[in-house]
Amino acid sequence: MLVGLTVAWGLTWPAMRFTLFEMPPFSMRFVTMGLGAATLFVILALQRRTLSVTGATARVHVAVAGVLNIVGFSVLASFAQLTAGTSRVVILAYTMPIWASLLARPILGERLNLARGAALALCVAGMAVLIWPLAGAGLPGGIMLAIAAAMSWAAGTVYLKWAQIDGDPITVAAWQLIVGFVVVTCGLPFFEGWPHLWPLHLPALLGVVFVGIVGSGVAYLLWFDIIMRVPAMTASLGVLSVPMIGVVASVLLFGERPTIPDLVGFALIFAASGCVLLTSNEPVPPEPT
Repeated sequence: MLVGLTVAWGLTWPAMRFTLFEMPPFSMRFVTMGLGAATLFVILALQRRTLSVTGATARVHVAVAGVLNIVGFSVLASFAQLTAGTSRVVILAYTMPIWASLLARPILGERLNLARGAALALCVAGMAVLIWPLAGAGLPGGIMLAIAAAMSWAAGTVYLKWAQIDGDPITVAAWQLIVGFVVVTCGLPFFEGWPHLWPLHLPALLGVVFVGIVGSGVAYLLWFDIIMRVPAMTASLGVLSVPMIGVVASVLLFGERPTIPDLVGFALIFAASGCVLLTSNEPVPPEPT
């Protein structure tokens, strides 16, 4: 599932970029979240799974996780791409494992074993190499938005793991997308007025369909299923190869050229991903109290 997820999300970043050339962020998310939710509900119906989340407390947890996981990450990442290169945004968005690891220890009691510790250290080093050249000239708004998106995603991941929602992971994912769709729809009139959906050239049209069905539908299905099965830290670190795919695709499609610090940072992050993928999927027990 991690391999399929990383490929889907890696290609979603350049697809978003194509769409954002012709469609503003809230309008894009209005369409992609609607398509993603529809995809998941179709899968639920075909597999004859339950369409409901039982209990008021569980519904509240789904709503909170939806705001953090779906709204916070998706909207912030979209705006980040308007003022920063896709390759930079996708790398900085995946500082998420740093924030998730920091939150998972006090909230979930997840300990750092040797492989996770090595992965986290390599991730921190890679991000430092990437960010340091930018810090001297002052960080642009897109960079800060990308980091904020990463923090929102990390908080949602840890929250969902902490909440222990008793329900079908696909159903939980579908309803989180519905929460995201409702929040974005409510914010749309304040930021963009009516949705700007047309005209679109073929690359933008294909981009929004891919982001909706694959990036917001199938990929979220995989993600929320994964984090129900493995520790939050493992899940967070396991998707570190997504930036590699996103960066390579951005180079090929948009002509973006990574600098030497970029290449060093990418290599460190790829090594971090290798560490976590070699780790057992067995949950790490919490520290005794």
